[in-house]
Amino acid sequence: YNEYKSYLRFMSEIKIVPLGAGQDVGRSCVLVSINGKNIMFDCGMHMGYQDERRFPDFSYICSQDGSASDIIDCLIISHFHLDHCGSLPYFTENYGYTGPLIMTAPTRAIAPILLEDYRKITVDRYGETDFFTSHQIKSCMKKVKTIRVHETIQIDKDISVKCYYAGHVLGAGMFLVKVGTQSVLYTGDYNMTPDRHLGCAWVDKCCPTVLITESTYATTIRDSKRCRERDFLKKVYSVVEKGGKVLIPVFALGRAQELCILIEEFWDRTNLTVPVYFCHGLTEKATNYYKLFITWTNEKIKQTFVKRNMFDFKHISPFDRSYINNPGPMVVFATPGMLHSGMSLNIFKAWCHDPKNMLIMPGYCVAGTMGHKLLNGTRKMETDKGTITVHMAVEYMSFSAHADAKGILQLIKNCSPKNVVLVHGEDRKMAFLMEKIDEQFHIPSFKPANGEQISIPCDMEVFAVMSKEAYQATRNNGKHFDGMLIEEKNQLKLLSKSEAEALLKLKPHVLNLNYKLTLNLNLEPKVILERLHTQLSSIISDQNMGKFKRQLDGTLNIQSIHITCTTVCNKAVVHVSWHDDDSAIGKTIADILEECRESLITN
Repeated sequence: YNEYKSYLRFMSEIKIVPLGAGQDVGRSCVLVSINGKNIMFDCGMHMGYQDERRFPDFSYICSQDGSASDIIDCLIISHFHLDHCGSLPYFTENYGYTGPLIMTAPTRAIAPILLEDYRKITVDRYGETDFFTSHQIKSCMKKVKTIRVHETIQIDKDISVKCYYAGHVLGAGMFLVKVGTQSVLYTGDYNMTPDRHLGCAWVDKCCPTVLITESTYATTIRDSKRCRERDFLKKVYSVVEKGGKVLIPVFALGRAQELCILIEEFWDRTNLTVPVYFCHGLTEKATNYYKLFITWTNEKIKQTFVKRNMFDFKHISPFDRSYINNPGPMVVFATPGMLHSGMSLNIFKAWCHDPKNMLIMPGYCVAGTMGHKLLNGTRKMETDKGTITVHMAVEYMSFSAHADAKGILQLIKNCSPKNVVLVHGEDRKMAFLMEKIDEQFHIPSFKPANGEQISIPCDMEVFAVMSKEAYQATRNNGKHFDGMLIEEKNQLKLLSKSEAEALLKLKPHVLNLNYKLTLNLNLEPKVILERLHTQLSSIISDQNMGKFKRQLDGTLNIQSIHITCTTVCNKAVVHVSWHDDDSAIGKTIADILEECRESLITN
């Protein structure tokens, strides 16, 4: 054979910069540089801001008149929630991104509807100008390439992407990106426990170089789901029994369906006649999407869907704005889920003055939203209609579809990563979880802030074809080999030095390196060189570097290394020179001389 297979290992690093969700919840956007490829995970908005801070700082990548496609090799959207996709049209259309855009089919179907609703509220109702348009949403969605669960797609010759089931909401995925021998698993949002309509997240033991995981509930371990459901129904019943109203802010798809199923079954069992409403269009849309993407639901939904559609609710009706001031008890599911705008906020303003009424927050609320302020005890609120005082009861009941601390640690155990990066969480909670990760898995973990770059060192293996001459040189020289790695016809080749010189028509040059050591000694140069010979010989011999030759004038030689000594102003000056071919042994001798400086003087 004239060619041999070889694997070359280099020290490399994976660089990670959160443009959003760094020690924060909202505006998820994480840049990863891996083996020379730049991947963007998610492109969300922040519900706590109503100015330019709502979007990630895309100027980190390029200016608006630049082309993000020159920098970003692939963009992946984990699911349709706006804090993960809410700035996508703004980025692709204003920053010139035309490269691969990956998401699941349910995300591709639902995201444009939520983006258009978001645009209508922000632009049509509040008059914002620096925002995306309906045309830009459509243009953005034309760029999408969909991926199925457990499918692996090749983006280019270097990048592959695999999708795992994440639970959380319909179509949510976790994504394993491989570039060469390095890999990153990005979770987006996920849930490690099954619920009434979705399964739990699942990943195999893929052993990624880096796991980037959400940490929303990094310090929380939830009660059993059955206990939470029982408490929720008790609270709802206790309010409507006394004639009060219950407002449950939810996002359009996900927890809305989960809690509607729960209420529907309870009303069936108890024969309650109190009206239950949902925001107009919410259930119609849900039914259509769950029919279309039935394979993304849990086994119970799949098995019963043919006989009975669990989302055709007989006790739950569409809500009309005129019902807000109706007398008597009622239960209303209204969007959005954090009370930052929309119908849920309008209903809250109308009902918050009556102590008979109750607000139940079933999920996480981002800092800055009305929901977050209420959960932190604020009862006087500034609104567009002035100051309001809240007298209604406010309850938090965690029906969030995010993994808790136990679930996050379980995912880490399942996929067995070499490093963990925490995003989409609060700084203090992340610090607590990092201690648990170190305690249980003894692997490095990180929590970068927005705009902070972290570099994670790792090995990089490259396959190359080695020439016969290069192979023979490695056998002759042992561990040390001088050669050149070239790319020819999309294949890496490892050539010997002489082959590379001939191929590239280069004339060889020799680089001479020098080192000088000054000693506070007033002795003859020959005496000093004898001392050096004694000090160095045993060490060099132990390291199998050969033997010194002593010349008549006392100078020492080994390979191309030449050691001499002169006297200047009653001080000894030791000179060491070597060719770049012998740089390893030359550097070793220089290091030894530095370490032996004191013993040379006192010997």
